[in-house]
Amino acid sequence: MKRALGVFAVSGMIVLAGCTDPSDPNRKTKTGALVGAVAGAVIGHQVDHKRGAYVGAALGALAGGGVGYYMDEQQRELEEQLAREQAEHELEIQRMQDDSLKLTLDSEVSFDFDSAVIKHGFQETLDKLAAIIRKYDKTVVHVVGHTDSVGSDEYNQRLSERRARAVGEYLMSHGVQASRVQMEGRGETQPRASNATEAGRQLNRRVEIYLQPVVEGQENRAYERPAVHAPGGSSRYY
Repeated sequence: MKRALGVFAVSGMIVLAGCTDPSDPNRKTKTGALVGAVAGAVIGHQVDHKRGAYVGAALGALAGGGVGYYMDEQQRELEEQLAREQAEHELEIQRMQDDSLKLTLDSEVSFDFDSAVIKHGFQETLDKLAAIIRKYDKTVVHVVGHTDSVGSDEYNQRLSERRARAVGEYLMSHGVQASRVQMEGRGETQPRASNATEAGRQLNRRVEIYLQPVVEGQENRAYERPAVHAPGGSSRYY
């Protein structure tokens, strides 16, 4: 990465030298534009060493005032393209208070029991989802697996991780940048409903996808683990 940036900078300086012709009436304008481009490339490809992810221009960042509109447009397209899945309760789309989008995938239609292999019939849905995520590339994609309480804690944790990985890797294999995708399992620790009934357990078996916007000056926040929204509307971060 450093070598690539060095080549870019050197190339820019070579061109910059060509912009210093005193007889050129646009000399100052050209020089300023090129300096800004070189500086932007260097700054925009900084690495978040803690998370091993590029931030800034590497993904593209949204100006604070444009975040709401950008996420509005993404939500509109998701709802249009995934209308059938929503009508058949295979998938839910929610807008969160921080402007991120949360998609909940019903485990019953996406995986067989005790399996982390994505069902063939659900792949079309993930294909549509991947296409929209590729288009709206100024987000970080968090894939989070959950289970019910049947089985041991350790087994459920591993199953939730495997399912999150299956969905995340499917998205990446369909063109979503790997640097944008974060995957984790939370086992049985965050139920949506009581595990005392089959209906409740079915709600608890799910994969959630959070699309968190990359905001200029706050790029690292997009990589933070999604908030836990507890009953009553409170939330906290891990």
